[in-house]
Parts: sequence; C-alpha cells; structure tokens
Amino acid sequence: QVQLVESGGGLVQAGDSLRLSCVASGRTFGSYAMGWFRQAPGKERESVAAINWNDRTYYADSLKGRFTISRDNAKNTVYLQMNSLKPEDTAVYYCAAVHYSRYPRLSESADFTSWGQGTQVTVSS
Repeated sequence: QVQLVESGGGLVQAGDSLRLSCVASGRTFGSYAMGWFRQAPGKERESVAAINWNDRTYYADSLKGRFTISRDNAKNTVYLQMNSLKPEDTAVYYCAAVHYSRYPRLSESADFTSWGQGTQVTVSS
C-alpha cells in the first residue's frame, strides 16, 4: 500500500485550467499504476484518466483532448492537467494507485487499492 496526498484543486471559471498533483509515499512508485477518478454530488465515482508503470495511458472518452495525465517517478508524483474546464467537471477528484502485480484495468476504480483523500474542483459558469 502507498499513501497518497492530492493537491491543486480550487475554484475556477469555465475555460480555465488547473493542474492536480498527487504525491505517493514509498520507494517503489514506478511499480504502480496511478489513476484519477472523480465524484460529483449525487453521482457515482467515475474514471478520469490513468497511467501505468510503462507510461501507457487511459482516458475517459468524454475527457480526451482536455485532460492529460503524466507522472514523474523521481518525485513520486502523478499529475492531471485539466484544460478548458466546464461546470460539469465540478467534483471531488481522487488519486488512486495499484501495484502492477495485480494486473489492473486502468479504467476500473475497483482495481485500485490505495486512495487519497480527494481534492475539490469547482468550475463556475
């Protein structure tokens, strides 16, 4: 298990950009797939993007082209760059991790074993 701490959320206007960061504890960060998920009020948690240990990425279809996930293994950090934000992007964004040995499906939150506390992103119209 790793401990995850997200940051970078906030209140922005439609069309603005934000970059979320998630720092992981431990020395084997490079062996983990990392994901971003979000949950809006009254809705189920949904996948946003993920990146595995070989830098293969996954994006939710509706977010392709606006969101970019990346990782810096030297800093134990995964990022989510969010551009052209819309009010419907308002949600709590969670960072998650899973070790490669579990052969995770990058789109499936149930496959991720460690979760951060979440960071609020609010986009005003």
